[in-house]
Amino acid sequence: MLFVISNGAYGQAEKGLLSINPHIGGYIFDNDQDIKSDPVYGIDIGYNITDHLGVEGSVDFIETETEGSPTDIPARASIYRVGGLYHFPLEEGVVPYIAVGTGLINLNIDRDDDGNDFLVNYGAGLKFLVTDRLGMRADLRHIIALDDTDNNVMYTVGLTYLFGKKEQLPPPPRDSDGDGVTDDLDKCPGTPAGVAVDADGCPKDSDGDGVPDYLDKCPDTPAGVAVDSDGCPKDSDGDGVPDYLDKCPDTPAGVAVDSDGCPKDSDGDGVPDYLDKCPDTPAGVAVDATGCPVVIEKEPIALNSIYFEFDRATLTQEAVETLNSNMRIIRENPEINVRIEGHSCAHGPDDYNLRLSERRANAIKEYFVNEGGIAEQRLRTIAYGETRLAMPEVPTPSNKNASEARANRRAQFTVIMY
Repeated sequence: MLFVISNGAYGQAEKGLLSINPHIGGYIFDNDQDIKSDPVYGIDIGYNITDHLGVEGSVDFIETETEGSPTDIPARASIYRVGGLYHFPLEEGVVPYIAVGTGLINLNIDRDDDGNDFLVNYGAGLKFLVTDRLGMRADLRHIIALDDTDNNVMYTVGLTYLFGKKEQLPPPPRDSDGDGVTDDLDKCPGTPAGVAVDADGCPKDSDGDGVPDYLDKCPDTPAGVAVDSDGCPKDSDGDGVPDYLDKCPDTPAGVAVDSDGCPKDSDGDGVPDYLDKCPDTPAGVAVDATGCPVVIEKEPIALNSIYFEFDRATLTQEAVETLNSNMRIIRENPEINVRIEGHSCAHGPDDYNLRLSERRANAIKEYFVNEGGIAEQRLRTIAYGETRLAMPEVPTPSNKNASEARANRRAQFTVIMY
């Protein structure tokens, strides 16, 4: 069923309304009365003293029969009630209420008047408007006949005709989203509850970055700075320094940067750490593109290479003798530093060979320091794996000890002068 609801919030509960309510329903007698439960019909006349409190008088009739005897005997009940109603008006004309009252019940069985019994009743119901003058009503009452303490129940539905309704004032402008700006002025009518708005009813954007304050994780962004969906300054290269402060906006991902957003250069040699293969170069030393000191080879000084067994980083006796000779030269020339370069043959995976050549270079450095007493800061190591073969070779299981492979399993030394 489709109802057209009045615009009034109180509807049937407005002060000063007079109502007439014809109704029908059912009446249930107490089992001890031996009277069949049958339909009831009647009428209510009510008046609203306030928007919540009303008074009402009612009369109801039941045509029924006795039960529990060999022959059903006609019976008629007449109920006269007065009482009060307290309304709980809801939006859109829906009005629940509670009721309490007193009255008389007259029970007539086979034309014999059994007399009048006082009664009290209480109950609840629901009213709602169909038009400004017409409504519907549902009611449920517990009726107690005091003389015999009979407990009866009456339930009814009916129509309500309204009279004397005061002239409706135009409803105030609505504020659907509850932001304090009425719908007729609200340029952002769907603002979430509790969000602070401006005079137009739109969420405040204190820093003017286009992201409202309630979503803005960076509410104090300087004017004109481009922001992301969270209202924070964009950081295109993801280095933690926003674009508007970033002097190196294209830093590769994962590279550590300084406060200007530029890759760190810990030793100040002009080559950023992520590209610097010699990150601890002393200040003022000229370096190459890899960040390593420019090699100045001293022609008269030469150090001999050593060789390793297959898949080994241990020093052979022959290698130890060569290293001892090299150590004497290094000790006799304190102005030089040495770069130890580890190599491998082509047998095995590339990454394994790189690590193997690194172990070979470190083994030599450790020998120089521990056995030769050479200062560690004079020694540098670098691992090349199989990237710089002394002789070309084709790695097969049968030729791992071929002369080419043996020649590639080596460590070489470069003299560096600062």
